[in-house]
Amino acid sequence: MDDLESELRVPGEEQVENESSDDDESIIRKRIKKPNLPLAPPIFKETPRETGFHKTTRNCLQHIREVLLHHRWQNAAEYMASYSQTLEDTTANMPQLYAEIIWRIGTEILHHHPDSKLEDYNSFYERVKHSGVKHYLKVCLEHSFHLLVNGQFEDAKRQLSIAESWRYGKQSAGQSQRIKLIQAYSGFLNYFIWCDKKATASSTDEYDAAVNQEMHSYFRQSSVNLKEIMKLPGVWDPFVLSYIDMLEFYNDHEGAVKVLNDYAYDNSFPPNPNAHVYLYQYMKKQNHPLKKLLKVLKILHTLVPSHELMPEYCSLLVQSEKEGDLQKALGVVLDLLDYSSWRSNLDVWNHLMNIIKRLRMKKQWLKIFGEEMGCRKDWWLAIHFSTFQARKDSVENRELLEVKSFVVGAFCPRYTSMYCGVGKEARKRLTSEAQKAKRNPKQLRNIRRLKRESGQKSQD
Repeated sequence: MDDLESELRVPGEEQVENESSDDDESIIRKRIKKPNLPLAPPIFKETPRETGFHKTTRNCLQHIREVLLHHRWQNAAEYMASYSQTLEDTTANMPQLYAEIIWRIGTEILHHHPDSKLEDYNSFYERVKHSGVKHYLKVCLEHSFHLLVNGQFEDAKRQLSIAESWRYGKQSAGQSQRIKLIQAYSGFLNYFIWCDKKATASSTDEYDAAVNQEMHSYFRQSSVNLKEIMKLPGVWDPFVLSYIDMLEFYNDHEGAVKVLNDYAYDNSFPPNPNAHVYLYQYMKKQNHPLKKLLKVLKILHTLVPSHELMPEYCSLLVQSEKEGDLQKALGVVLDLLDYSSWRSNLDVWNHLMNIIKRLRMKKQWLKIFGEEMGCRKDWWLAIHFSTFQARKDSVENRELLEVKSFVVGAFCPRYTSMYCGVGKEARKRLTSEAQKAKRNPKQLRNIRRLKRESGQKSQD
């Protein structure tokens, strides 16, 4: 946003500060140390130094803004055709800024215009690419994306090849990274072609040496580029998954595990829960030992305690015979129940009930339970076993009510009578209303409908 605001700055515009103001509020504001952030320029405000050409382009950009807000795409396209004359501006550095405005807004118009065609996109992207060198690589990459979406694999590959070989001036670090990213997408495209060849080979029973050789050629080309991008810190999920798919096809399981391990545990990479999910799913698929699976899920639990794999992590901890894993499973379940999306999940409460049953076989089970409940003792019961929650559970999921009654009765019996009593009253009230509704078929249908809807909600 800051970049776009700076690009929309009117040429010749300057910040003017009124030093003569005696207003107390303005004096206080001057004394306050403000963060060094770029200010939003008055894009559509007339300035004393602008030329007639700049005034015309400013008004045109304002009209484009208005029609875009009202989704008048045809009018926006007409205004944009006129605004493209700004590329002829000879003001220092301004053509680059105008080029990016035209690129971003023009792409938006093409995406929404009902009559836009692939030829219009190609013509537009080619014009923007040749209007300046600053955004050449970005525009090439976006052009390739659009061609891929429309199934133009060969044209997309050609655009990536052009961008990959493009050089301008002294190569900066940012330009080098963008070129590696383009190479990675080129490898990603080779992966798609490899998938097509694989589907063709699997559709026939006969072994075709030429097709398999061609597949292996695309595999090598794709691997070289994908491995290079994975050396750079970042989030490369699509590239990693495509590379793992090819390694798995060629039975290089050790190489696949190494790639996933590096992706998950390299400290130079940003924390990425998906990396641990991919590693766990692949190791589980390859029947790795329980100890290794638990290690991966332990880190995932640290990153995302509410992840959808946490019930599975809890089950594996319960299966483990290692001392202390049962207490870890208790902690995992309690962490899940701290999140609203899991509070009414019957499977999670069943996990908690089974863990409590196993813990009660130990002499100091209340101490173990208390250690995990230490930070929750002030609010846990009030959230899960309130009168409102009891009425809700009795109507939506009676089985959940019974499981929660067992859980609260195990360590806090005084809550059991209240929780179960409210639930029974709610059920009696519902039964009484149903009996009264027998005389009114329409009311009975409404009650049945409400029961069905509440049952569906509890299943969801």
